[in-house]
Amino acid sequence: MNFGILGAGSIAGTMAQTVRMLAESGCKDITLYAVAARDLPRAQAFAAQYGVQKAFGSYEEMLADPALDLVYIATPHSHHYQHIKLCAAHGKHVLCEKAFTVNARQAEEALRYAEAQGVLVTEAIWTRYQPMRQMIRQVLGEGLIGTPSLITANLCYPVSDRPRIVDPALAGGALLDVGVYTLNFAEMVFGPADEAQASCTKNERGVDTTDQIVLTWKDGRAAHLTAGVTVASDRNGCIYGDRGYLVVENINNPQSISVYDADHRLIRQLSCPAQLTGYEYEVLEAAQCIREGKLECPSMPHRETVHIMELMDQLRAQMGVAYPCEGLD
Repeated sequence: MNFGILGAGSIAGTMAQTVRMLAESGCKDITLYAVAARDLPRAQAFAAQYGVQKAFGSYEEMLADPALDLVYIATPHSHHYQHIKLCAAHGKHVLCEKAFTVNARQAEEALRYAEAQGVLVTEAIWTRYQPMRQMIRQVLGEGLIGTPSLITANLCYPVSDRPRIVDPALAGGALLDVGVYTLNFAEMVFGPADEAQASCTKNERGVDTTDQIVLTWKDGRAAHLTAGVTVASDRNGCIYGDRGYLVVENINNPQSISVYDADHRLIRQLSCPAQLTGYEYEVLEAAQCIREGKLECPSMPHRETVHIMELMDQLRAQMGVAYPCEGLD
């Protein structure tokens, strides 16, 4: 299966490294085939750095290659909707970086269009595909912390110097970039929330830089979430029960689970299984689903992608954050 990358930024580099490492580890089914950037020299430099077979100076030119099978979209959030449709129009399967689109309307339309074209599309939010997701679920199922009813999670990076993070034209801000991970963490444990409330601080351009989010469920469960792009945080997620609690190290790429009893004594610790970069799981699942003729991945079904976009729409409305690319272009 020939793998292409649309965009040549830093996250595209991580994905290229991942696919190359897959091949080096013995996976012969996925080939790092092509990269496309807005200009040819940029694509050529990327291809030389990561060992990509072909470089293209336009997205359309790469997508016109009949040998290309699966495309990873690594462009800013503001462009995901149009690039998903562009790939689908050329009959290419899609692995699109989170946040999937800018809003739920775009997500629904992009998925409808891709389904009509008969191509798989899945959101590349890596925590949904990683084995640590099932490990967390297994530990909770053993009842070591009793009945869980509260979650706290935070994810903050000092990345406000990056233009795409602070530019409303590129759908910047904390929520779509890092807050989306906190929402996925909470709902992977408790399921869809019944109510959501949010507040934020903003930069001078109206983009959210620090988010405070509270999710609640009718049965009394709650999640308190923090996301930010101006500071560093410990990135931990905690799940609290009536017999103890567990701490997940780095909800952006979970590395360990520490379980404590009600007296704060460590009673179990689990480490993340050996991984290449953590991105390999989404690539492998997408490739397998394509081979099986599926149009979505079970780890991140379309309904979940749309739901998370709807939730972020609701939160942004409360925060008063809007983007000029909200429409369906």
